[in-house]
Amino acid sequence: MPYLRLKYVPAVCLWIAVSALAAEPASYKLTCGAASKHAHSLVGTRFDGGGFGFDIEASPQIENGVCHSDKAFFVSVKEPDGNYRVTLELGDAQAATTTVKAEGRRLMLQDVSTGPGEKGKRSFVVHVRTPQVNASERVHLKPREIGSLDWDDKLTLEFTGPHPAVRSIDIEPVHVPTLYIAGDSTVVDQDNEPWAAWGQELPSFFNSNIAVANEAESGETIHSFETERRWDKLMSTIHSGDWLMVQFAHNDQKPGRGFVPIPQYEELLHKYIDMARAKGAHPVLVTSMNRRSFDESGKIRMTLAGYPDAMRRVAQQEHVPLIDLNAMSKTLFEAMGPEGTLKAFVHYPANTFPSQPQPLADDTHFNSFGALELAKCVMQGMRDDKLPLTKYLRHGVPMFDPAHPDPPTIWSDPYDPFLSAQKPYER
Repeated sequence: MPYLRLKYVPAVCLWIAVSALAAEPASYKLTCGAASKHAHSLVGTRFDGGGFGFDIEASPQIENGVCHSDKAFFVSVKEPDGNYRVTLELGDAQAATTTVKAEGRRLMLQDVSTGPGEKGKRSFVVHVRTPQVNASERVHLKPREIGSLDWDDKLTLEFTGPHPAVRSIDIEPVHVPTLYIAGDSTVVDQDNEPWAAWGQELPSFFNSNIAVANEAESGETIHSFETERRWDKLMSTIHSGDWLMVQFAHNDQKPGRGFVPIPQYEELLHKYIDMARAKGAHPVLVTSMNRRSFDESGKIRMTLAGYPDAMRRVAQQEHVPLIDLNAMSKTLFEAMGPEGTLKAFVHYPANTFPSQPQPLADDTHFNSFGALELAKCVMQGMRDDKLPLTKYLRHGVPMFDPAHPDPPTIWSDPYDPFLSAQKPYER
């Protein structure tokens, strides 16, 4: 996805250079109506690398002070690293349903309905990261380390849904607690449809008093997350009062160059916990979800060896909260069944998407519906463990029982315009 995240570059302390050079964060008041003393108008704008404007796709229609469309549209503003509270006024003269995503397709608001002529205000916090790579550094990088330019120096909002409609956008820098997430491709902000992961769906459950910084990356093990210096980067920005969720296992247990033996896996979990605590942050361990692997009786096969048990042991030894996503996903997938889970994982016939001549059959990675169900499991795990994090949940977020999954029809939004038939990187 060319507009969102530049993959973090190992062995180069980019975030230090960026912090020294970054511009000051700015506040923006944008309207789909006429400009005023207090607000800039979006009418006729296009983002050109500075300031603000419509971006990526064609600009929406603007009528009677409302930006609306029958497909996704984007607004970007120039912002450096940091947390930003976004407040939206939604609604149109006709009934509207708006879903909002930010940056790496992070779900911020889902299916906000407004009746004819009704206005609705919603707020959330977006975490922005903007590493820079100069020409001399790029020479030494592997293609995977360069990746697509999916980190950038702007804050991008996507408005999608059956009939997205927005009246105004207020953006302001804020200092709020941050929930950091360390993990692999089952957690990361996936750049392209039809892939998705729980870390990019989780922000939709939180109010505007906390940020989610998803530092996960495809292909990572608990060891490579350190050797590629993602851990250093995370620890350079985490502060007292922040939170850290850690989920690894899918790549760690694979034979080959990325294999991490369980003793080393446990040792690194202890190390990460100690370092987070030394910063005054609150670590939370999350066991990895199961793969879509059923036996003849319709029960999930355990494919992650002893890694979930190893994480459970460390959590007990360190007295750290544990969200047992491994156990919850077993319940969830068995409730869906072998056929139902096809609607949650990336399983699609050939030519479902442009440039996809071959069928997709991925039993590890999820589509948006499956990722959202797993994010609900994580959210419910926070509640079950009575974590103080739950005070940041949006009012009215319902309880979730993995034994009673949602029907896949709940995910009704059109696909993003960014598609790929390439499976996320694994070791």
